[in-house]
Parts: sequence; C-alpha cells; structure tokens
Amino acid sequence: MIFDNLKKVKAFVLDVDGVLTDGRVLVNEAGEQLRTFNIKDGYIMQLAVKRGYPIIIITGGNSTGVVKRLKGLGVQEIHSGISDKIGKLNEVLASLSLNLEDILYMGDDMPDFDCMKLAGLATCPADAIEEIKGICHYISPKIGGDGAVRDVMEKVLKIQGKWQMDTTVKSI
Repeated sequence: MIFDNLKKVKAFVLDVDGVLTDGRVLVNEAGEQLRTFNIKDGYIMQLAVKRGYPIIIITGGNSTGVVKRLKGLGVQEIHSGISDKIGKLNEVLASLSLNLEDILYMGDDMPDFDCMKLAGLATCPADAIEEIKGICHYISPKIGGDGAVRDVMEKVLKIQGKWQMDTTVKSI
C-alpha cells in the first residue's frame, strides 16, 4: 500500500524543526538562533528540485539562516512564521495546481497534525511525537535532522524512476 502512495507523490511538504533539523536550537551571544542540517537531506532536496518536484516548506519558525540554506538548495516555496499551516498549505497547493492527495507531508509535532491527516502520504521521523506517528502512513527509521527527509524522498524518486543519474550528460 505504501508503494502505491509513493507512486502518486507530485510534491513534498516539510516542516523544519524536528524534520530537517534535530529540533535543537543553539543561541549565540548575539541572540541568533542556529540550527544544523544534514548534508544528505540537502542533497536529496536539490536533486528532487532538479527532477521537477516542488518542495514546500511550512514552518512556524522564522530564521533568515534557514531560508538562506533552503534557497541555496533550490527550494522556491519557503513559508516561515506560519501559525495557520492548513490555510498556507491550501493556498500554496492552489497556486501550484496540486491537490492534497498529490503531496507527501513530513512533520513531527502537533502543529503539523491537521495537515498530515489530509495529505496523500503522511510521514514522520522516528523521533516524532506519538500522536503524529499514529496518523502516519510511513515512519522513517531515521530521526529528524539525521536523514529522515533523505529516506522518504529517495524512496519516492526510486519508485518513480527518477533516482538514476542521466548517463547521457557528459561532465566537463
């Protein structure tokens, strides 16, 4: 059943803290909040963008560093400081001519719960809260910030035949 859902994914919707990061926030002396990202998650995200998948970030957090990192990966739809995730999700999906059934949503905590209940494929990291795990179609064996995004995106690209590198392109 999960394989059928993977075949239908047209876009990825991700939370940031606890999904793309381990949920920890470092605060320096200037009061800036710092997060760490996994390079393997970053690789799969830029590859998915190159393969034509929209990646939609909807997060309650508001960090210039996070936005800069995601833009560097080619992510266009970055929505931070969002308190109404369902409203923002519906707005973005309409603008991209996508339906809820078309998306893989990865979240880890209660602000993602309502969106995940509506998504075609709800996924979460291994360290998500129990309420989130209870509504997921797939729980990654990886924790947030440590390859959970890579795990789900790689599965989608492989099952849809978009994982292999184009061998007809010559490197310079």
